[in-house]
Amino acid sequence: MGRTYIVEETVGQYLSNINLQGKAFVSGLLIGQCSSQKDYVILATRTPPKEELNENLKHPKAKLDNLDEEWATEHANQVSRMLPGGLLVLGVFIITTLELANDFQNALRRLIFAVEKSMNRKRLWNFTEEEVSERVTLHICSSTKKILCRTYDVHDPKSSAKPADWKYQNGLSTSWLSLECTVHINIHIPLSTTSVSYTLEKNTKNGLTRWAKQIENSVYLINGQVKDEDCDLLEGQKKSSRGNTQTTSHCFDVRVLTQLLLNSDHRSTATVQICSGSVNLKGAVKCRAYVHSHKPKVKDAVQAMKRDILNTVADRCEILFEDLLLNEIPEKKDSEKEFHILPHRVFVPISGSTIMLCDYKFGDESAEEIRDHFIEMLDHVIQIEDLEIAEEINTACMSSSMNSQASSDNTDDEQPKQPIKTTIVLKIQQNIGVIAAFAVTVLAVGISFHYFSD
Repeated sequence: MGRTYIVEETVGQYLSNINLQGKAFVSGLLIGQCSSQKDYVILATRTPPKEELNENLKHPKAKLDNLDEEWATEHANQVSRMLPGGLLVLGVFIITTLELANDFQNALRRLIFAVEKSMNRKRLWNFTEEEVSERVTLHICSSTKKILCRTYDVHDPKSSAKPADWKYQNGLSTSWLSLECTVHINIHIPLSTTSVSYTLEKNTKNGLTRWAKQIENSVYLINGQVKDEDCDLLEGQKKSSRGNTQTTSHCFDVRVLTQLLLNSDHRSTATVQICSGSVNLKGAVKCRAYVHSHKPKVKDAVQAMKRDILNTVADRCEILFEDLLLNEIPEKKDSEKEFHILPHRVFVPISGSTIMLCDYKFGDESAEEIRDHFIEMLDHVIQIEDLEIAEEINTACMSSSMNSQASSDNTDDEQPKQPIKTTIVLKIQQNIGVIAAFAVTVLAVGISFHYFSD
């Protein structure tokens, strides 16, 4: 018996409305949530076509064999940033012409493994042994509309396809449970001289990996209470007249308590490093997670929240590094420390669902650009008035100098005499010599790089 996929009816409508428009095939992503008994698919989105590629209609089979995995995996990476805690890319779909109806499986297999490998590389967390490692592939024939659903164990490179059930349900996520949390972070990442050959992005990722362990080991209060992880999340909730738990629009408040003391059996040693600089992340991040309403466990909710915390911090850093590569600015030799605003989070509701997707917005980006990004990445039209900016930008502070030292013990930011009020992102360059830095104010996450003069 294979896995069962419960699918939102609007997903079926979306897939049936996709027109090949003379192409041999169209591929895309399936988005949803895993559970021990069954998986839930709440959204599907086609991979945007490469404009520079012209389909060769005379040889459609060759085109299917050469499915652009790099382009598809990059789309999956972009989409994964827009998913709150609890949601992930569950699999891929492909719609082909009748002529290709028997030649799609190898392409789908390669694609599902490539997508999972690419996303795993960027995560600060790992799947547990108890979690489902099967991912779904869906084939639809554009002529007959016949559907073939199969799964692969992405943790086993030699796994073969298994049959799976694909069942539609109306209003699948209308009563899903939401969890909200604000996490204040102050992460100090020293950049040792031994790691000077690494890129700034890699050094930051290594530092975030250490911080991620603290988040994993933290205590999570749900509505002010510590609950046993195996308890039902809805335990103690009011029952309706029919005996069902009332869960519509139910939101849980989550608080994170970071453990400061180590266990008595854990020895701690001090490490002295000669550092060429440091990276500081400071601010407050708004986090959200969602779990299905079919007997959810506390551990499922906590796990979804943990992963949203880790994802949103890592994603912002990655987005900023990408922005630096695209917008290089001449080196400022008279400044050794600068503060720049990181992208802040924007939430957008899904029609007919309690779930909100997210995106990240720099200060100089307009609401129209966010809307266009949703259309491009998720093939989903949103209303500008529905945009919910979770974090507001107040000020960006810049400091022009700091003491020349060979250590990174002092992590307190110097306060400028005149803070600069701005809503425009201060882009920084990544230079070989003197390096600039990022930061943010209290309401938006920030990152600052402190580099010491030679």
